[in-house]
Amino acid sequence: MKSTYLHRVLAVWGVLVAIGLVVLMSALAEPFQPESFGPGHDARAYWAAPLDDPYVPGSVGQESAYLYSPAFLALLSPLRALPWPLFVGLWTSVLLIALFWLARPLLFLPLLLLALPEIWGGNITILLAAAIVLGFSRPFAWAFPLLTKVTPGVGVLWFAVRREWLNMGLAIAATVAVIAAVALFTPGLWAQWFQLLLSSTGSSTVPGSVPIPLIARLPVAMAVIASAAWRGERWLLPIGVLLAMPVIWWGSLALLTASVALKRDDIEARFDMLLTDLGERYDRRIEARAAASS
Repeated sequence: MKSTYLHRVLAVWGVLVAIGLVVLMSALAEPFQPESFGPGHDARAYWAAPLDDPYVPGSVGQESAYLYSPAFLALLSPLRALPWPLFVGLWTSVLLIALFWLARPLLFLPLLLLALPEIWGGNITILLAAAIVLGFSRPFAWAFPLLTKVTPGVGVLWFAVRREWLNMGLAIAATVAVIAAVALFTPGLWAQWFQLLLSSTGSSTVPGSVPIPLIARLPVAMAVIASAAWRGERWLLPIGVLLAMPVIWWGSLALLTASVALKRDDIEARFDMLLTDLGERYDRRIEARAAASS
């Protein structure tokens, strides 16, 4: 009973904090100052990139450079028509809803602290975490990592190690289907994106990032993913995916919200047991004091 009440209290506080964050970020969105790390400094690229020519050669690591696939840009088309402050507010809401889905009321506020840098910047890391968790039951969700940051898509190795060929096929088929569908409307953009990816293979470390290139991290990432799959430890998969990120910033740790989500039932059960134990101790202490006073 006390545990349920606490969950409700935390849910209310989580919603209030989330609303406050959305309002604050929307209010501070203008004027946008690229060098200030203001709200939405990553999401600005999604909003500002021209749909007909979003890719600038050599733009990797530059401010407001759009680096994801044409499919992601097309998906955001309705939001991109909005004024920048409104876009920031709605996009932040999407990220917070995804985080709440991962964390649920009990863990939302702690995980919000972990994910705050990525949410403040409007990065897609929380959505990658959600795709990993969803991907166990809905393999098509892996199309999202593959069509945005690309290298985290190595997580589909989980299916190969476990010989879940149908799930792996669904993940790949969904990705190919999205490419084909979007190519009907923007055929030239896919070639430009692939060219951009090829030209940026040596840009896996930039100032401020973890100074270990992807070529050194990727084998370790694959080993972690393969070990996790072999042992059936789902919560280890996000760690392997983190190691496979194109560039690892300190904010990239938000990807570990997926690990917490995959262990959420155990964490909540232990917390409930602790809360129950503390409640029983408190009740015994009150009863002891009442007995002593009588």
